[in-house]
Amino acid sequence: MNGFGQKLRFSTFGESHGKAIGCILEGVPAGLYIDEEFIQNELDRRKPGKSEFETARKEDDKVEILSGVFEGKSTGTPIAMIIYNTNQKSRDYSNIKDVFRPGHADFTYFYKYGIRDYRGGGRSSARETAARVAAGAVAKLMLRELDIEILSGICEIDGIRSQKFDYASAKKSIIYALDPDKESEQKDAILKAKGEHDSVGGVCRIVIKGAPKGLGEPLYYKMDAVLADAMMGINAVKAIEIGDGVLSASLKGSQNNDEIRADGFVTNHSGGILGGITNGEDIVMNVYFKPTPSIFKEQKTVTVENREVDFSLKGRHDPCVAVRGTIVCEAMAALVTADMLLLNLGSQMRSLIKYYG
Repeated sequence: MNGFGQKLRFSTFGESHGKAIGCILEGVPAGLYIDEEFIQNELDRRKPGKSEFETARKEDDKVEILSGVFEGKSTGTPIAMIIYNTNQKSRDYSNIKDVFRPGHADFTYFYKYGIRDYRGGGRSSARETAARVAAGAVAKLMLRELDIEILSGICEIDGIRSQKFDYASAKKSIIYALDPDKESEQKDAILKAKGEHDSVGGVCRIVIKGAPKGLGEPLYYKMDAVLADAMMGINAVKAIEIGDGVLSASLKGSQNNDEIRADGFVTNHSGGILGGITNGEDIVMNVYFKPTPSIFKEQKTVTVENREVDFSLKGRHDPCVAVRGTIVCEAMAALVTADMLLLNLGSQMRSLIKYYG
């Protein structure tokens, strides 16, 4: 259960404090130009230690392509990529060797496997998401050939909501803030929580622009269902909305329906998906991240022997995991979209004739 996708499938390996993390990406069509600089730039957007709003752990996140690429182009065989860990401080976790951290997967992993890697959470650590970003970067290269773009940014932090969605501004913001007028307040909220040895949650907004009509495989591989699966599989994500999401439950049908004209839809309450299939409008999602569970306040918990204890955490952690999580959401959105495009090739005879006739 370490893989995702159907036609375009990737699997990841590695742990937070192991030697390396990486991924194997299968299904990339042969002949795709593999822009290694672009892939590295995507990893640089996610990598830790860039500012005071992130964990102090500094990793170069230099990616190395091991297979599947020859003379700058994909060969159609599995693309393997590896990222070596270079800045582990496993000793920071020695005091929790036998203690479950509240809000973490320590408890559930132990009761599932009967063993645990206490060094930063091991496989359950968000460190693993760097491999997803590497795979997502290749998917973005595929989408770029079709003029499909993934946009994202932070639209809420600690309850401070954006009133506008400026994706160009978000690209220049250190916290990927979508609303320049709210950015300072959102930054202050992160730093305040950090100064109090606490953390805050946040919401990122993802938009897929240029996706064609007809993507999605009913009934059990719907576009929105798979996007939800992809986003909910990201560390610390607790909810996702497509289009108007929760708001739609309080509307009447006359308010929620997107009327159709000859030149397209009048509104986009559906978020670009109807019946699990794309309708050609922008695909819009809000992804909700809980506060980072790694906080430096004294907390109550139990040991592996179920003995109650008080403990204080050490280490280096993001005060708001949603900030870097935004880049991971982009990657997963790209992987899902590329997978759906490849699946859709077999939906109509004319497509098969075009490519194989």
